Amino acid sequence: MRLYLVQHGEAKPESEDPARPLTEQGRREAERVARFAVQHGVRVLRIVHSGKLRARQTAEVWGQLLPEARVEEADGLDPNDDPARWADRLRDATEDLLLVGHLPHLRRLADLLLCGEPERQLVTFRMAGVVCLERDDPTGRWSVRWILPPELVP
Repeated sequence: MRLYLVQHGEAKPESEDPARPLTEQGRREAERVARFAVQHGVRVLRIVHSGKLRARQTAEVWGQLLPEARVEEADGLDPNDDPARWADRLRDATEDLLLVGHLPHLRRLADLLLCGEPERQLVTFRMAGVVCLERDDPTGRWSVRWILPPELVP
């Protein structure tokens, strides 16, 4: 199973817009990264995002490029949510999945899956970037397959 962890794109500051939608640059970077990833084989049937506008907008960018994927909101993906909730949900998952969320939650989830501790800071996330984790089904162990930050995408 592959798990794609996507940090939302750059958002407007709360002082400018309390809903914090994506900036134009944030949308462009999300589109560029998603297009590159899809062109290089990323496929999922579910894209799950937090309830925050910037995460939903980033998920919708991915959904436009993966029309076979269902885009849906779920709980437990907000910045300070406990990553153990999603670690538990993923334990029995078999289909590849793309989660769109926030820091520090995504980093803590990756840490928990990779080494069993949510505060190791093993992976660095970038806005609009993707971290691909892969679970070895016989052992249940997770590893980093690849990381794609926006600055590496042409």
